[in-house]
Amino acid sequence: MKRLMERISVDPHVCHGQPCIKGARIMVYLILELLEAGLAPDRIIQEYYPQIDRQDIEACLHYAAGLIRDADYVPFERSVG
Repeated sequence: MKRLMERISVDPHVCHGQPCIKGARIMVYLILELLEAGLAPDRIIQEYYPQIDRQDIEACLHYAAGLIRDADYVPFERSVG
């Protein structure tokens, strides 16, 4: 897991401080949005970002999961109706 986190960089002077794949300047959220859209990791690499690999994509997922895991939980309000 530590190796995955070494693939993500957060630097205020790179990508406007957004978390990105180290050395590639590809923001984590871009990879997450492509995965959300249903693209397979291999397709993301082949068609969009050939400079990264599957471990970079796994690192993006791991980074996002860590943010959720470590965040304070605030339940959604249920609407009555």
